[in-house]
Amino acid sequence: MTTGVRRRMGVDERRQQLIGVALELFSHRSPDDVSIDEIAAAAGISRPLVYHYFPGKQSLYEAALRRAADELAGRFLEPHEGPLGARLLRVMGRFFDFVDEHGPGFSALMRGGPAAGSSTANAMIDEVRNAAYLQILSHLDVQQPPARLELVVRSWVSLAESTALLWLDGRRIPRGELELQLVHDFAALAAVSAAHDEEMAAIMLRMLADEPADGPFGELVDRLAALLPLVPAPRVG
Repeated sequence: MTTGVRRRMGVDERRQQLIGVALELFSHRSPDDVSIDEIAAAAGISRPLVYHYFPGKQSLYEAALRRAADELAGRFLEPHEGPLGARLLRVMGRFFDFVDEHGPGFSALMRGGPAAGSSTANAMIDEVRNAAYLQILSHLDVQQPPARLELVVRSWVSLAESTALLWLDGRRIPRGELELQLVHDFAALAAVSAAHDEEMAAIMLRMLADEPADGPFGELVDRLAALLPLVPAPRVG
């Protein structure tokens, strides 16, 4: 039989609880639409007590953003085992899991929520992008990327981000199809760059060396091969 007396939380424990509550609310609605009163009610404490731990909504948003950014960056971690195409597909699955779970918060984060213009928030967003960039380079086993490879990888990270934002606005394309398409997009960006640069061509050939015919990259080759007979011949003159 319990006494009904609630345990008093320590300072750090209460801060972590408020961050968790805020993240949960931000996952369902834009942070702009969530008030301090709602966060306090969901945490079971008073509004003044929220301000005891955080000076204002901006600081609480940035603390929640820090946790979300760390979690999102972790979604790009993947063992260096097996073909690259399959690895990227698993990464995209975890990335879209996050987007699915934190839709409004993810959208507000990338488009600018209460922390819009905050140098702290912008720095955290850039950290996530850079973490994704470095993870892809590590999978390619490249320590000093040539300029064209950096352009390909950073462009692809931006493409994944913008694709996720567009998908959230109506979810008109099945998620699994978009995850596969983004893996194909990576291969396509690399292939176009390889057509213009010998160093990129060598990276591309190394990237495809262990790819199975039934993997994501092999599937892209099959789809493109099926289209080739339908492509009109270039006009002469």
